[in-house]
Amino acid sequence: MIDDQDTGRALPERGVPAERVLREIRGLREGDRPTHGGRLFAYVYDPAVPGLDELAAAAHAGSAHVNGLDPTAFPSLLAMENALVGAAARLLGGGPGTTAPDVVGSVTSGGTESLILAVKAARDARPDVAEPRIAVPVTAHAAFAKAAHYLRVALDPVPVDPDTLRPSAADVAAAIRPDTVLVVCSAPSYAHGVIDPVADIAAVAEAAGVRCHVDACFGGWTLPWLRRLGAPVPPFDFAVDGVTSISVDLHKYAYAPKGVSVLLHREPGLRAPQYFAYADWPGYTMINPVIASTRSGGPIAAAYATLRHLGEDGYLRLAGSTRDAVAGLADAVRGVDGLRLMAEPESTVVCFTSVDPGLDLFVLVDELTVRGWHTQPQLTYGELPASVHLTVTASVAPRVAEFGPDLADAVAAARAAGPVELPPELTALAATLTPDALTPELVAGLAAGLGLGGPASGGPVAGGPADGGPVSGGPASGGLADGGAGAGGAVPDRTATVNALLNAAPPALRERLLVEFVGLLQRPTY
Repeated sequence: MIDDQDTGRALPERGVPAERVLREIRGLREGDRPTHGGRLFAYVYDPAVPGLDELAAAAHAGSAHVNGLDPTAFPSLLAMENALVGAAARLLGGGPGTTAPDVVGSVTSGGTESLILAVKAARDARPDVAEPRIAVPVTAHAAFAKAAHYLRVALDPVPVDPDTLRPSAADVAAAIRPDTVLVVCSAPSYAHGVIDPVADIAAVAEAAGVRCHVDACFGGWTLPWLRRLGAPVPPFDFAVDGVTSISVDLHKYAYAPKGVSVLLHREPGLRAPQYFAYADWPGYTMINPVIASTRSGGPIAAAYATLRHLGEDGYLRLAGSTRDAVAGLADAVRGVDGLRLMAEPESTVVCFTSVDPGLDLFVLVDELTVRGWHTQPQLTYGELPASVHLTVTASVAPRVAEFGPDLADAVAAARAAGPVELPPELTALAATLTPDALTPELVAGLAAGLGLGGPASGGPVAGGPADGGPVSGGPASGGLADGGAGAGGAVPDRTATVNALLNAAPPALRERLLVEFVGLLQRPTY
């Protein structure tokens, strides 16, 4: 908690000494999920390399006040950005001596920005299309839907096979229309960690004269290293004809601090529509390669330092550790009766579901949390069942032996507790309520009944299913993950009931409910 006589206002009447401010921040951080230690399977990427955090922090601090708005004013930032783009291009099949020698790119703030810009470049390259569309597998990242929403582009979802979790090239071809400006595939998909048939999809797109973007934000940095270690990684990068752009996040498996992503285009003409330029005003001519104008040099410098320090040999070792951890976790899942892998792991993800009606996955997530394992629940979608997602990093490797027994114990406890039973009237409400029918009073009542939006300090919530606890970052998963700290409100320590309610609701209602719930958490403090 903040130790401050003025109740911790961000702008006190009198300035607070530096050490006291840092102590307050450390106190706030005590409620967060652990970013190191190999027990958090989402949100953060930890290589467990001694000294790397300190190196990245020092590099970040040295360039934090450098502004990427004008690369001619700060050539250091331009040099580091070009070096990062070159490293990503070379790793992903581009650069001198390849079939894609003219690859160019930009450093963005994260995967979502990279995907938005890929859609923008495709849209703006076709000014003749009045109502542009993009063909996107349903397993592609939700950021494509965000891009479509922001850019007023229609999104045509492509189904995936419920067994392979991949789209077929034939279904992608069927989704392409005269107004389609971009086709999307994943390498790998976030939810299940499988690699789409990129070569087949890219061939279909090329035949139709449409750009093809490969979203490799999540695990794309690791796939080339896994291939070098002998894994049967299918073609997915610029070595594939028809692939016109690729995105890869450096703050994931390149282990740089957040937020740094790279968006690559096969040649400069494909990147040109990505830029925004404006001179029709009295000030300076604005030229932006990415969405932001002012950009701190800190993240770029930290990423540059991370890549330089780890090197190819370091990334190969980390990929090997991650591969071994994935194999060990998958074996642990296979060893538990009632659980089934959603797909055989082929990247850095272990994803599993329950085939036992008496084993509620959301209760299992809570039981794993009690045992110190922080996982990510994923809700039912169409023919795809609810599942548990594990993003595996190198830091997990030393903890794998602990996971199997804890998983078995958690499964036994979840079976003993039994599945969540929502009141019939609540289930009926979730199935029939439309988003427009949600009133503030109804949302407040639901939140109170589920123990959401209570005091930030936690504690029992009247009408809630469990004792109050700190808030989680769970909505990023589509469900609420285990508890964690937050300043604006609280969720229960156990969130199975909340996730069961969201799972019973159709997607549009889930969206509205989570928007309203998060809105209850994000309130100003005075």
